[in-house]
Amino acid sequence: MRIFLKTLAVAAGLLAALLLRAAEAPPRAETLAEKTLKEIVTRQRDIFARAEKEGEHLDMAWLRGELQSVIHSYDVLIQKSPDFAPAYVTYGLLLGQVGMTREAVGILLKANKLDAEIPVVKNEIARFLAEDGKVVEALPWLTAAIELEPQEPLYHYHLGKLLTEGRDEFIKTGQFTRASLDQAMLQAFARAAELAPDNFGYAYRSAEAYNDLEVPQWDTALARWSALETRAQPGIEQQTIRLQAINVLIKMGRLDHASAILVTVTEPVLQKQKQTLLDSLTKAGAK
Repeated sequence: MRIFLKTLAVAAGLLAALLLRAAEAPPRAETLAEKTLKEIVTRQRDIFARAEKEGEHLDMAWLRGELQSVIHSYDVLIQKSPDFAPAYVTYGLLLGQVGMTREAVGILLKANKLDAEIPVVKNEIARFLAEDGKVVEALPWLTAAIELEPQEPLYHYHLGKLLTEGRDEFIKTGQFTRASLDQAMLQAFARAAELAPDNFGYAYRSAEAYNDLEVPQWDTALARWSALETRAQPGIEQQTIRLQAINVLIKMGRLDHASAILVTVTEPVLQKQKQTLLDSLTKAGAK
């Protein structure tokens, strides 16, 4: 359900941005298409707000029916206003999040044809292509999104993720060597973290990226984890980062240091990961 709510927030924000762009033109009355789209997005907000409130007691049949009604409203709107790009954008986002990926890509491609200057459209097309295993096809869409909106951290994060997950395919095409891909991946995650300094997830992935290199930079990785721990919340968050640092210490052969820190991991939910590292310590010490 949180995914649906996030999608709605993106749709509402995007709608506002697209309509603001239109509003920057000479003053004019709101069109019927704009008014209708606002109403549809408002209905989405109300549906998902009720769904979140009901939680485990949610009537899934009701939700499916309401979503189908919203989808029908989008179909009617684009039939009546076939050149209204904002409708295709918010419609495509919704379709993608409810699992209708192929339909979503088709709608977003239409949005891109109508207006090639909407970066979120290119990002979403890239994301759906990547999820379908078409990582090489996804890359130009994602780089185009970054060119249009270079200050958006999400796009840089998606680029780092795409390069990591599609590493073998990209190297096979000759677009990258392993060294150049590793560098681009590091830069993408680092840029995302830089642009969104309060986003802990971006900072975590940026630190983790040093583990993904062909020749891991353990010293740098350890420094990143240590710095990140100072920003983390006490308890599970800090100890999760500590586990990452311990893993790096084991890779570096600093077994005594790793063992000393491992005893400080006390959170019950982390005991399985702790035992895995303890086994690694024992194995490394036996060599």
